[in-house]
Amino acid sequence: MNASVESPEIGREIIAAGYRTNVHDQGEGGFPVMMIHGSGPGVTAWANWRLVIPELAKHRRVVAPDMLGFGYSERPEDQIYNRERWVKHALGVMDELGLEQVDLVGNSFGGGLALALAIEHPERVRRLILMGSVGVSFPITKGLNEVWGYEPSIETMRRLMDVFAYDKSLLTDELAEMRYQASVRPGFQESFAAMFPAPRQRWVDNLASPEADIRKLPHETLVLHGREDEVIPLAVSYKLAELIDRSQLHVFGRCGHWTQIEHADRFARLVNDFLHEADQTAGGK
Repeated sequence: MNASVESPEIGREIIAAGYRTNVHDQGEGGFPVMMIHGSGPGVTAWANWRLVIPELAKHRRVVAPDMLGFGYSERPEDQIYNRERWVKHALGVMDELGLEQVDLVGNSFGGGLALALAIEHPERVRRLILMGSVGVSFPITKGLNEVWGYEPSIETMRRLMDVFAYDKSLLTDELAEMRYQASVRPGFQESFAAMFPAPRQRWVDNLASPEADIRKLPHETLVLHGREDEVIPLAVSYKLAELIDRSQLHVFGRCGHWTQIEHADRFARLVNDFLHEADQTAGGK
């Protein structure tokens, strides 16, 4: 990672679970919140969370890493990626930053990691937020199969963006070009292609946690989903809300898979309100 490159996508470098990790660390007051991004081609933590980090950082410390193999974090030489390795990396970020406990936000793929981390290490999580999340098994959608099977071209990126967003006014030629260029940065596509090779149903299943374990979660949990999501079915969030005892579900109408982008202000308000409840009570439980 070249720290001299002037890009808002580059935060600061730490060593987490033994890997060089690009992490955004903003805000000083309040209980820390860690945000785990999704798995689109060329994705970075900043690309996922850029519209909401500044708002959340007004009230609390916000930590958003590029997960192992993504963005400007290290790509392991063995190119082996799975839920267990990513969860270990997320814990490594927390350990390196001295965060004994966080509020944990996971988007899509990142939701599956957040869920698994909360199950395996419940004491490390105060409250849990799952947005357009995986985490239970479901038949892979055409949209998700196309996302994970991405082969770089401007045309393919435009088509994927059409899958991601309900609001087509967001889908400018400039955005398509920017995201395409992000996907072909040195090393980006090579690692992405190694993560979810066909047949891709197995990666949906790898990111899923056992339903019995999900039912045992003690955490207050906010489940968010776009009604028109073509990547992760709304039924997944209904299932998660059903399984998690202390959960609440908010569905955004006229919204695809980009809840935090298409409804950024509403997303930030919901998250802040949800976490503020925990700030007012001991431990937030």
